[in-house]
Amino acid sequence: MTAATQRRRTFWQILLFAAGLLVLTVISAGSVYLVNKARDDSKWVVHTIEAENQINALLLEIRRAESAARGYLLTQAADFQVDHDKAVAAIIPALDKLTRLTGDNPAQRQNIEKLSAAIETRLGQFVQEMDFSRRGEPEKAVALVRELASTDATAAIANVATVMIQEEERLFRLRTVNSDRSQTLAASMTGIGSGLVVLLALISIWLVRRSALARDDAEARLRDANVNLEAVVDERTADLREANNEIQRFAYIVSHDLRSPLVNIMGFTSELEELGGDIFRRIGGLTHVPADGPPLPGEAALEGPDKQLSADFSEALGFIKSSIAKMDRLISAILNLTREGRREFQPEKIDTRGLIEAIVSTLAHQAAEAQAEIHVAPLPDLVSDRLALEQIFSNLIDNAIKYLKAGAPGEIRIRGRTKLGYAIFEISDNGRGIDPKDHQRIFDLFRRAGTQDKPGQGIGLAHVRALVRRLGGTMSVSSELNTGSTFTITLPITWNASNRNVDQ
Repeated sequence: MTAATQRRRTFWQILLFAAGLLVLTVISAGSVYLVNKARDDSKWVVHTIEAENQINALLLEIRRAESAARGYLLTQAADFQVDHDKAVAAIIPALDKLTRLTGDNPAQRQNIEKLSAAIETRLGQFVQEMDFSRRGEPEKAVALVRELASTDATAAIANVATVMIQEEERLFRLRTVNSDRSQTLAASMTGIGSGLVVLLALISIWLVRRSALARDDAEARLRDANVNLEAVVDERTADLREANNEIQRFAYIVSHDLRSPLVNIMGFTSELEELGGDIFRRIGGLTHVPADGPPLPGEAALEGPDKQLSADFSEALGFIKSSIAKMDRLISAILNLTREGRREFQPEKIDTRGLIEAIVSTLAHQAAEAQAEIHVAPLPDLVSDRLALEQIFSNLIDNAIKYLKAGAPGEIRIRGRTKLGYAIFEISDNGRGIDPKDHQRIFDLFRRAGTQDKPGQGIGLAHVRALVRRLGGTMSVSSELNTGSTFTITLPITWNASNRNVDQ
């Protein structure tokens, strides 16, 4: 599976997850809204039914009161009087409850006002009728009933109640439709949402299945590729080690063979220098010989062109000798590198702080001349090669002293800490610093950065990095011009051949 395919698959998985989350959010929000709306609509339907039932209950109490009054008027039985009183007592509470139930409807509030007036009138008539009946004046009660029949308060109550029932039935039909619509929408939303969730789930299963198949295929190819991987790695490691050894042998032979002609050149240069001295002395003597006499005793000074020729000859010989010396130092450095590359590391328990303090003591004279103070913090101990560590820290501390700012007090700090089985060392200074564009250059063999006012062949840091890598570690630098430098070295706390970096 390519990286682009993996990124595209990851993108679609994230998009699918986001779509599923959005669908679930919309479904949840819509379902909650529609369920609440359906509940409200159902509540209003129930409210309408309660209002209509209350109207009928009020009418029933009024009819009970009328029936009981007629029965008491005709029979004078006490039971009818009790029923009448109970019915009359229930009318006002029933009317109040109806008023509360219909208070949300302006039309019903107007009907309630009419109904209340008619009921009040009818209750007054009940009182008069019952008073005549209790006093034993049935004729007057009958006459009153006939007289009040013309006002027809009962009919008025029935008419208003009928209008109110019709209004509640209209509201019942409207609210029932709304409730049915809300329930239908809620059910539709739930169904559509469930379908989308199922669809997304199927797509997810399909993608997961595809990913699983691709992973299985990749694992199968990886297993096939790894069948002979160990043998291939061993073979290539052996080839690399042989090539490395061949390079080291070649460098050793070349360096050794170069030294022989270089020694001859140095010898012939010395002879040439002596010969030149003899030649120019003879020239000086011949220049001052009198025309008619013997040569003057002692050496004669050169004059004019002869003196300039002697100076040019000496300068040329000086260039040759300095170049020979530089080449000799380079050959010696190459020989040291090849010898170090062939040396087998011997791991041992090392008191790192003690080792570095010993190095600092050997460099105390240079530090005093540079007006530098070296501070060594507590450092983690290592199991590593002592000679390699001495070369690493000696070179870095020597460089820190060498490249301090002239005339300014120097300060060099050596710190250390551990992390995940590695020791991290930092050697920092307040010296002249290194331009960021030269951070890689300073680790290249025979290459130097900055002002070349200090002796060196451009080998030290390259050799240090090679040693660090052989010890299974890494090396980096952080620096700016005129702000000092910090070299960071990461080494395994316990070194062995298995964590050696074979890249030399």
